[in-house]
Amino acid sequence: MVLLENLAKLAVQSCEIEKELFDQYGVKRGLRNADFSGVLVGLTHIGNVVGYDNVDGNLIPREGELYYRGYELKDLAKGFLSTGRHGFEETAYLLLTGQLPNQTELTDFTEYLAEQSELPPFFSKNMILSLRGRDVMNMLARSVLGLYAADEDAEDFSHENLMKQAISLIAKFPVIVAYAYYGMRHSFQRKSLIIRHPQKDLSLAENFLYMLKGNDYTKLEADLLDLSLVIHAEHGGGNNSTFTTRVVSSAQTDTYSAIAAALGSLKGGLHGGANLKVIDMMKNIKQNVKDWTNKKEVSDYLLKLLNKQAFDHTGKIYGIGHAIYTLSDPRAVLLKEKARELAEEKGRMDEFNLYALIEELAPEVFYQFKGENAKIICANVDFYSGFVYECIKIPKEIYTPIFAVARIAGWAAHRIEEVTFSSRRIIRPAYKCVIDRSTYLPLESR
Repeated sequence: MVLLENLAKLAVQSCEIEKELFDQYGVKRGLRNADFSGVLVGLTHIGNVVGYDNVDGNLIPREGELYYRGYELKDLAKGFLSTGRHGFEETAYLLLTGQLPNQTELTDFTEYLAEQSELPPFFSKNMILSLRGRDVMNMLARSVLGLYAADEDAEDFSHENLMKQAISLIAKFPVIVAYAYYGMRHSFQRKSLIIRHPQKDLSLAENFLYMLKGNDYTKLEADLLDLSLVIHAEHGGGNNSTFTTRVVSSAQTDTYSAIAAALGSLKGGLHGGANLKVIDMMKNIKQNVKDWTNKKEVSDYLLKLLNKQAFDHTGKIYGIGHAIYTLSDPRAVLLKEKARELAEEKGRMDEFNLYALIEELAPEVFYQFKGENAKIICANVDFYSGFVYECIKIPKEIYTPIFAVARIAGWAAHRIEEVTFSSRRIIRPAYKCVIDRSTYLPLESR
């Protein structure tokens, strides 16, 4: 349409800002410092992401660490994995309360969480199935806003009600995602509509698999999904979706609006969905590299990726590199260990070994390509998560929604902190207007 084309052209022209102006005014684009570290905008007790040491203003690479409420992620994972139990419920309790539960507290919390998984009457039909949608993240976001209408205390900011809302959303997210997926494929792919009600005796991770696949899953698959939920549950206050939660919550809006905003952030291709890019890239590599064990052939193809000569010609090796982690991403380390077991169970060790080889070679190729000033990089969690979901046979349409099923625990914890801590203020940074002044012309003179 000519009108829209002209309007769009004018809008794009009016949005152009010279890059030099950002340097002139000292603007920290993307809230990043010149050394790629994040601009400090807040304090938290919830999550801590460690990827380097700051020594006299210099960033020194180190093995990555991730802390939930002061507890290192690898210790939390070792704790539940060593006893053969699932850990997401315990992790959610920790993030929300700041304390690790004892057995009685964990049992009570898990039972209450299971009770809260039930959706309001007619919600599944009216909000999810009848109101059709082509994107599960969009359907999840609108369902969260729909839950506002079902909550008589939606605007109650009491501490008890904030906790009630948080637990309710954590419990309901897997159900909404599973139902939304089947509703979407029924409406737009002409496939069977399957609705399985959550089972009170299953963990949240296992319940999610049950609602997606019935009883067609193994214990290892359930264990891997639970671990994936744990390692995605929190990642500090500076990631885009959590920061969105805090920005919107600082305005004293309701829980549902804040979480819907976070979902909008996570839906963005620069935040959620990176593992889908990894899957597509790996498919391309497997098609074009004849010998998956040949280091030179693999390295040569990775160099083609960096030179924008292969795959999507963006110059990226997806799943490699992170804003904070340098020598290692602790989430990727944990997931890789269990992914090996899953690959063995599924007969996909050749693919797993290719992933491992690329993880080994990619930093070396990157440093050769960029030179001595290259940023230190490593495999991030997205590099292996897509492979895990593929092995479990989870549909690609819900890779990013799974991220949300996990991260809602962190979002909820950050929201509670943002609206309750004593030094709170509405988050309100500054934008400098750099357009020249114009003289108004009457309509007939334009």
